Amino acid sequence: MAPGIGTRAACAASGVPQATWYRRHRISPPPQRPVPVPHTERDQRRALAPAGRAAILDALHSDRFADLAPAEVWAILLDEGIYLGSVSTYYRLLREAGESRERRRQATHPAAVRPELAAAGPNQVWSWDITKLHGPAKWDVLPPVRDLGHLLPLRGRLDGRHLRVRRPG
Repeated sequence: MAPGIGTRAACAASGVPQATWYRRHRISPPPQRPVPVPHTERDQRRALAPAGRAAILDALHSDRFADLAPAEVWAILLDEGIYLGSVSTYYRLLREAGESRERRRQATHPAAVRPELAAAGPNQVWSWDITKLHGPAKWDVLPPVRDLGHLLPLRGRLDGRHLRVRRPG
């Protein structure tokens, strides 16, 4: 259609921009684009200089500010007329250095020890559990009692001769 009436008229009749037509019908290959550089490897022109980073970390590591939050350190230094960076920069530098935990002294509690039942002989430690079994009623409840010294369960029978069977109802 374009050779007969011209590119501009053909594009106007079909509703296609001329740039799109030329881009799709070009003979030359598309220009080579540079390989994208990951964000972490790009040079940041406005990044904090290594001397500025060291100054902030030195201030945060000083004995004077050992027990203070980075926001408090920032406020105290700002009151003294010293501006090293923003509060978020303080936190970011601490996080990058692996020091963004709670900076105050914390009480350490021993790990909770799980109780362990140990029997050296029979009749020293007894344990029980409720077991629900299908029976003549909807559920028959059999409480098995175990002597950990024998390591064998003492079982009742469902007919009720040795252990009483309760039927909830």
